[in-house]
Amino acid sequence: MNQPVTGFSKKSKAEKIEWIAENYLQSNPNSVQILKNYWNDDPSLQQLHDDFIENTLSNYYLPFGIAPNFLINGKLFALPMVTEESSVVAAASNAAKFWLERGGFKAEVISTEKNGQIHFNFFGQEKDIEDFFEIVKPKLRDSIQTIEKNMKARGGGLLELSLVDKSHILEGYFYIHATFETLDAMGANFINSCLEQMVHTFEEEARNFETFQKDETYPEVVMSILSNYVPECLVRAEVSCKVEELTTKHYEGKHFAEKFVRAIEIAKTETRRAVTHNKGIMNGVDAVVLATGNDFRAVEAGVHAYAARNSYYGSLTHAKIEDGFFTFWIELPLAVGTVGGLTSLHPLTKLAFEILQKPDAKELMKIMAVAGLAQNFAAVRSLVTTGIQKGHMKMHLMNILNQLEASTDEKNEAMEYYKENAVSHSSVVSFLENLRQ
Repeated sequence: MNQPVTGFSKKSKAEKIEWIAENYLQSNPNSVQILKNYWNDDPSLQQLHDDFIENTLSNYYLPFGIAPNFLINGKLFALPMVTEESSVVAAASNAAKFWLERGGFKAEVISTEKNGQIHFNFFGQEKDIEDFFEIVKPKLRDSIQTIEKNMKARGGGLLELSLVDKSHILEGYFYIHATFETLDAMGANFINSCLEQMVHTFEEEARNFETFQKDETYPEVVMSILSNYVPECLVRAEVSCKVEELTTKHYEGKHFAEKFVRAIEIAKTETRRAVTHNKGIMNGVDAVVLATGNDFRAVEAGVHAYAARNSYYGSLTHAKIEDGFFTFWIELPLAVGTVGGLTSLHPLTKLAFEILQKPDAKELMKIMAVAGLAQNFAAVRSLVTTGIQKGHMKMHLMNILNQLEASTDEKNEAMEYYKENAVSHSSVVSFLENLRQ
């Protein structure tokens, strides 16, 4: 039976690997070699990767691909995408090519505010905490002058402070809501540092506030932290063309547009559909978020909260037919950065920003929103025409062939055969068995 380990983080990398192999990988004699196979040949680069997190054993590689031909606000982009899902890059590329011939994508940043909160308990009179907040508010601002000095010099910093009373929902619960502009930085460390400094000032001033001393009722800070829900950090992307321009050899434009709009309305109405619908959007967004070294978990959390902002979970995209024009658009809350974190450390992230022509944070928001819109267009187009599985399984075919250890010649024959035949795991197994006989 395996035993708990003490001081694991203090072990050398070799000792950590030896321990994990002896305790959890006894059945795999190749385990140590597998871990080493994914080390970087350059020791300095490997050390860089080792330092990203604690207890690093190896590197976990995901494909770094490119989706070309994205025309965004009249400028041509190739989008770096990091993902393991087989059809994502192909779908994005197809959507980009489709709209390249129809005017491309339009995108705009609506707002860029980010936020954080100081959460605290107060069980005294509501008027007392309101009076105290008005007195302490300028002192809270002053207390972070050193922290925000560089950010303010660039045009950012703390924007506003407000007191929010939630005691009608949770007894004694209040919070101070702080809004920030962090420019090209995602801003998590900056915001959290500001909030924690304001906590010190808040608590110190509260101890000396005469009304609290008289009643012996003081506010008690529970925690302070930024929020990943950023509905005031919003970007919009859209595509539009005449309905007849949607006509292809596979479908008639008006009928396609009507089915497409109906599919979006279904995703707005039915949560079970909306979740899968929005997951497809995030296939595109996350792939660019990962490629640029941003935090996809923060983006995901904020986006899905936004999808449920009206007390039900619905589609992030919208579509309409009006005066003979088809319009398809998305609005997303995206708090991302182009400086700080992995954005300036990971070598492939640096390349991704070069490929994207070194965008600032606002430009990156637009690119990510366009990636999500393109992904959704490709998915819904497939759903209302040929069905999603035809294209997806074609892309999945190579994964199946690799699982079955097909040779190069067998792969070539399979690729040719499945140009005209439906792909399934059992079908590929049978195909290879017949081929090998």
